[in-house]
Amino acid sequence: MEITGTHRVTELHELEEFRYHVFESTRLYKERMKMMHDKNILERDFKPGDMVLQYNSRLKLFPSKLKSRWLEQFRVVYVLSNRAVEIESEDGTNRFRVNGQRLKHYPGMSDEKG
Repeated sequence: MEITGTHRVTELHELEEFRYHVFESTRLYKERMKMMHDKNILERDFKPGDMVLQYNSRLKLFPSKLKSRWLEQFRVVYVLSNRAVEIESEDGTNRFRVNGQRLKHYPGMSDEKG
């Protein structure tokens, strides 16, 4: 009976050690994936007065390769500390806050040809 008890205790210790190794492996994997993901995130600096385009995520529901996924141009009103940006439409009627990752700079159209 005593041999069975010690055998069971060693099995429990081995199981606990195996769980620890799995936990560490999972933690390291998550850290690597986070580093790879964060490496691909573009750092965009917006300033008040910049012209930007807003990403339209609703077009994913009705995909079309010829439709632009970017809405009309907006003007940056101010930037919050948590990467949120308050924007307004060009005519100044609509004003709202969006995540800065949903915006990209709008360079504008040049009048020069050729």
